[in-house]
Amino acid sequence: MKNRWMMMLVAIIFWAQPAVVQPVFAGQSTITTAEGTACMGDELSRKQTEQAALADARRQAAEFASTYLKSETEVKNYVLDKDLRAAYSNARVKIIRELKKSWYRDPAAGECCRVKIEAEVIPDTKALERMAAARPAALDDPSAPLRVRAWTDRKRYREGQKVTIYLKGNKPFYARVLYKNADGTIVQLLPNPFRTANYFNGGVIYQIPGGNDRFDLEVSPPFGSEDVIVYASTSPLGKLSTEARGGVYQVKTAARDIGMKTRGIKLLERPGSSRPSGSMSGAGASEFFEDKVVVKTWQ
Repeated sequence: MKNRWMMMLVAIIFWAQPAVVQPVFAGQSTITTAEGTACMGDELSRKQTEQAALADARRQAAEFASTYLKSETEVKNYVLDKDLRAAYSNARVKIIRELKKSWYRDPAAGECCRVKIEAEVIPDTKALERMAAARPAALDDPSAPLRVRAWTDRKRYREGQKVTIYLKGNKPFYARVLYKNADGTIVQLLPNPFRTANYFNGGVIYQIPGGNDRFDLEVSPPFGSEDVIVYASTSPLGKLSTEARGGVYQVKTAARDIGMKTRGIKLLERPGSSRPSGSMSGAGASEFFEDKVVVKTWQ
């Protein structure tokens, strides 16, 4: 018999055919801060100088992400190290937010612009896949880049059935688990009002619902395409606007802003860490991983 904490949520179902397997590193990235500078000289306009400073900040972010992972992941195998370098040498840099922009005068170069950004450095997925193929065990190695997986207990669910979600990372991580229903509403399963912990040990399988949770995931209308979304990082995640609804949180933040706000993590400088020459100081980096299980429900 359902107790008063039970919440009717749309559950998860895979069709009978084999599920499409997403690349294991598709959601992997590194978040950091970086500073870039550029000077007008005799050729650049003010706008062009700002763009050049931003491009320099992007380069600094990519360089530091590569340096950071090389020191933090302690990859010892030559093949892995080679592919990790290749992945970040071809990385894309996505600006999360511009933190600061200022102008100053350099005695030799004239008017110059300095810009500071928080950025997500997204490695070349194909290079990371080669790394995984060379040594499959590396996926669960705590010395490798952060990887968190989510899966369910069965492949198919019908109305009235209950669903269990599992979560496992290769190293300690902070996490947020969301569920997007067919009608577009989004709830936060973890952390929740009765299970506030958001830090998890690596190598351990966590169950949702489980522990102190006071909700069940039971199939109910509306039916259709659903998403289980996991955000994980080695640093605390950015905050969302939420409201307690029974055993879970209703997410009030607009869906289009959830990913970006979650990436607004609190970066901490680790003792002994170093930045590339010419880059800013006083901030660190964080490994980040996003996993999404696309599912369907039926009556």
